[in-house]
Amino acid sequence: MIIDCHCHAGSGDGLTGPWDTRASLKHYLLRARKAGIRRTVLFAAFHSDYAIANKEVAQIVAGQPDRFYGFAFVHAARDRGRIHNMIETAVRQYGFVGIKVHRHDAAITREICMAARAYALPVLYDVAGEVSVCELLAQEYPDVSFIIPHLGSFADDWRAQLALIDHLVRHANIYTDTAGVRRFDLLEQAVRRAGAHKILFGSDGPWLHPGVELAKIKALRLPLQQEALVLGANLHNLIHPARRQWPLAPARRQRAEQQNRQAVFPD
Repeated sequence: MIIDCHCHAGSGDGLTGPWDTRASLKHYLLRARKAGIRRTVLFAAFHSDYAIANKEVAQIVAGQPDRFYGFAFVHAARDRGRIHNMIETAVRQYGFVGIKVHRHDAAITREICMAARAYALPVLYDVAGEVSVCELLAQEYPDVSFIIPHLGSFADDWRAQLALIDHLVRHANIYTDTAGVRRFDLLEQAVRRAGAHKILFGSDGPWLHPGVELAKIKALRLPLQQEALVLGANLHNLIHPARRQWPLAPARRQRAEQQNRQAVFPD
């Protein structure tokens, strides 16, 4: 099963660019279906109130629980003091299985890491090129898994991407995703040095084409077992503790039960 670990969804409340205006899944889903992508991790577009944005994403996830996973987006500074409550809501009510944080908002904090630890969630943290924080995260929270997207830099900072590869090699709890990585030689190097078990396929949809991003993984020409890790097994392994510890949230459970009833007693 191919799982896209990196896709935004829902409405932002800003108008500075697509990233904080609207993340429509209309074209993404068509493109993903054609590419053979079966499941997708969703998190919000940039927003001034992530509690509101997460609720919208939760509604999307609940509408197709067999298609989407949800990650809770939090702002390290603005949500200070309520992050644990936000994550509790996301896990217990929405059935979310991870946390999303962006350095563009604010640097990650202990409050976020402690919430991740409490609920056995991976953290997808866009460091925006500041990869040195991985050293601190790995040392202070060895029991929390951190996915550093874009191989460390969406801005194509090759120095940062090289540095992240070193962290992938040295730290068991540091992972990366392939979304938007343009330097293919560095992607090859990351797989060769750190291993396929440290790399996750991501598209950064809906703005990047999931089929194009998937083609990069195919171009690596990995052995089938290693390719399967990158294309879905790694993500599944990272979210499995949360899914095992926290069963389906009420809305998702109700939806799943409805689907089961329809399968047994079709209209």
